[in-house]
Formats: sequence, structure tokens, C-alpha cells
Amino acid sequence: MSRDLPEFYFRIRENGAAVFRVDTENRQRRMELDQIAVVNIRNGEIKPQGQHVLTESEVKAIEDWLEERRALLARRDIDDIHRTVDHMNLTTQWAQSKASDAELEEVTDRLLLAMHDLRATLVRKKADRLSKN
Repeated sequence: MSRDLPEFYFRIRENGAAVFRVDTENRQRRMELDQIAVVNIRNGEIKPQGQHVLTESEVKAIEDWLEERRALLARRDIDDIHRTVDHMNLTTQWAQSKASDAELEEVTDRLLLAMHDLRATLVRKKADRLSKN
């Protein structure tokens, strides 16, 4: 079993992870998770847990995970945006062909405000990019 397990386990939290060393080499031959650190994904801060002093290899493993995690979250963000475009198109089709007057009344103001906010932000950001070039 221990051959299949990674050396470290990262318990994902909202702004990072708790880092555990996976231990299967104990008397009871049970798997144990010993927390060694907490990592903040936003600022990259790595805090050792308790009295544990992180080794260079532990820090390297955490930094590698941090880089991979940031890349994964960036890919998810852009994928979410592509899905939003699809949802906007589906919403347009729904409003045009299926929605009742009551359903439209329920969502129209919120959709218009959200779309206005999005449009204003996109136009401003596009103007900023164009002025840089």
C-alpha cells in the first residue's frame, strides 16, 4: 500500500492547504497523516505546524504543489468564463423561446444589472489594453 501513496497529502482549504506527511511505516502498519505545515495560495506563505522544522525537500514539495495548484485554478477560472458565455447564450435562447412573462419578470432586472456591470468592466479593460499598445 505504501508504494502507491504520495509522500505528502494536501488538504485543500479555501485559501490554500494543510500539508501532511503520509506515514505508513509505524508499529501498527496503519496510515497516519502528520500535519507539517499550512500554505497560503494567495501570498505563497508556508507556515510550519507546531514544532516541526521544514526540510529543504519538504519546502520544495510544497512549492511544487503551490505552482501546480495555481496553474490548475487559473485553468478552472478560464474554463468557468467559457461556460459563462455558453450559459449566456442558453439564457438568451430561453428568454426568447421558453420563458413565461412571470419568469422573465423574476430575473430581468438582476440580469440587466449584471450584464451592464460586466459590459462596463469589459469596455474599460479593453480601452486600457488598447491604450497600452
